[in-house]
Formats: sequence, C-alpha cells, structure tokens
Amino acid sequence: MTIQRLHVSQRFSEIAISGQLVHLAGQLASDLALDIRGQTKQTLDIIDQFLADAGTDKSHIMSVTIYLKDITQDYAAFNEVWDAWVADIQALPRTCVEAKLYDPRVLVELTVVAIKPE
Repeated sequence: MTIQRLHVSQRFSEIAISGQLVHLAGQLASDLALDIRGQTKQTLDIIDQFLADAGTDKSHIMSVTIYLKDITQDYAAFNEVWDAWVADIQALPRTCVEAKLYDPRVLVELTVVAIKPE
C-alpha cells in the first residue's frame, strides 16, 4: 500500500494517508501567547483544515490523544472548547494526559487518527 504525505517539511509531515487511514502529526497552536482556550481553539481549527486537506472531517476521527501541559489547571477550560467543537457529532474516542511539551509556552497538543469516507 502506498503512503501519501501532505504538508511535508524536512523533519516531518503533518499528514500521512494510507488507504482510508489518516494520521495527523501532533498539532498545536501557532500563537503560543494564547491561553489554553485560545490554543485549543486554534489547534482544533488547524485539525479541521488538515482533515479537509486529507479528504475527511472530524466526524471520521477514530482517536485523539490530548497532551496538556497542566492537566489540573487546564482540563476544564480545554473541555469547554472541545465540547463546543464536537457538539454536532458523536463523542470521539480520546485519551488525555499531562505531558512536558517541547516548548514551555505550548499548553496543548493533539494527535489524530481518522479515516477517509468511502
């Protein structure tokens, strides 16, 4: 099976597609000065765009891994934005963990696995 990669840089690609399976690299906000709500909203907007680029959308997500810098402080605010984002679809499988991220300004990062509709 061939693998198609989109938004490729020297170090990584944002999207890998094989058959109907779509993997998004860890996504994060481009404006790291934003608070958790702002970073979450911006990250989800980027995910929406990358899923569209791959020929799918959030309703076809198979799993999401959520990395929060401070789960105690940011979990409720993250979920406010998340709940609005998924309000029009069935609940998605997800895992949420606290993690030390690559830059101390990064408050949230999400990794997504989805499928392309037939």
